[in-house]
Amino acid sequence: MMFEIDIQIDEPFQNDVTSAQLMQAAQQSLSACGATEGALSILVTTAEAVQALNRQFRGVDAPTDVLSFGTEADDGFFAPQDVPYLGDIVIAAPVARRQAAAMGHTPAAEMMLLTIHGVLHLLGYDHHTPAEKNEMWRKQAEILTACGLAHVTPTEEA
Repeated sequence: MMFEIDIQIDEPFQNDVTSAQLMQAAQQSLSACGATEGALSILVTTAEAVQALNRQFRGVDAPTDVLSFGTEADDGFFAPQDVPYLGDIVIAAPVARRQAAAMGHTPAAEMMLLTIHGVLHLLGYDHHTPAEKNEMWRKQAEILTACGLAHVTPTEEA
């Protein structure tokens, strides 16, 4: 398997989660979905930066926990040429911190969940209908368990 994963954690959030934790979540997600190769980027940043992206690309002027930008947008932040480029995941660390506190787990566990959620979106999963949501949440739970995070459950906003 060949995965190229570029991870950037903005300085104020480097004590919340490690690149290794996000890498584990992304690789486990890709493997669990049968991917054998691919590249993606993960950025952990401010709520304001995520709100600006949400406004620009989704027309929603509000922060959110995670955004996924698939390759159809053709605006990848990191796009290697030797494997298929899946897209970009952007996590709002302050939102993740709040959700982690509300759900009773660590910010790192929440950001791993959000990474899994983002990768699933890049691989075509969605949660617009109850059936889609059930399948996506089942897959998230499977991957969380494989990462040693069976106790982590998503918030309804995720």
